Amino acid sequence: MNRPLSSSLWLLLAAALLVVALLPFDGTLSQTAQALPGGVVAFNKRITDFGTFAWMIYGSGSIVIVAYILHRVSRSEGFSSKSKTGWRLALYFLVTIGSASIVVHLAKLIIGRARPELFAEYGAHSLSFFSGHDWVFQSFPSGHSAAVGSFFGAFSMLAPRLRIVFVIGALAIGISRVIVGAHYPSDVAAGLLVGLWTALMTAFFFARKNWLFRLDEAGWPRPKNSFQPKPLA
Repeated sequence: MNRPLSSSLWLLLAAALLVVALLPFDGTLSQTAQALPGGVVAFNKRITDFGTFAWMIYGSGSIVIVAYILHRVSRSEGFSSKSKTGWRLALYFLVTIGSASIVVHLAKLIIGRARPELFAEYGAHSLSFFSGHDWVFQSFPSGHSAAVGSFFGAFSMLAPRLRIVFVIGALAIGISRVIVGAHYPSDVAAGLLVGLWTALMTAFFFARKNWLFRLDEAGWPRPKNSFQPKPLA
């Protein structure tokens, strides 16, 4: 296993430990977030549904993706280059967002964690394995957070200069899920982890194929358009 991929596994482990570290505080943080001033809660209710997989695929999120693809295609020279850029970008978004969706929905089904609305009855750490077909037992991990994690994660891999903007966007939607009482903090952290991880792993795969990404000198995937030609000696 190459060093960057091994390092990415350590990052995954560290992120998983963060999720575990949040568990003891889930109940307190959830109740505190839901008790924030009404204006704060109302604002988060307005923005929270921007994090659904349906919004990413069928709503305004798809318009953003298509606009980005068209922008990249317009900068390519020649029909062959435009065609390859277009379908590879579409495939990257599809694989990243689709993989995150599959993973998070499978985890919901297996784990069956009760949502915060059942806090008084079940507490913050109630699990009903394979009860995830019922919405109120689909708390872990957060699907909204996985969706925005994969969406903004894909863009952060393709446009690393704007990575901080994409991270803030993902965090904003994730935090909104706690404030509106749909998820516990550890649910959100796990969902973001799933989404970001699929974006990174898909980028590694594409870099191996020399699609959209290349491995830099340290072995990490970087967008091919970010590499500058070496000056002539």
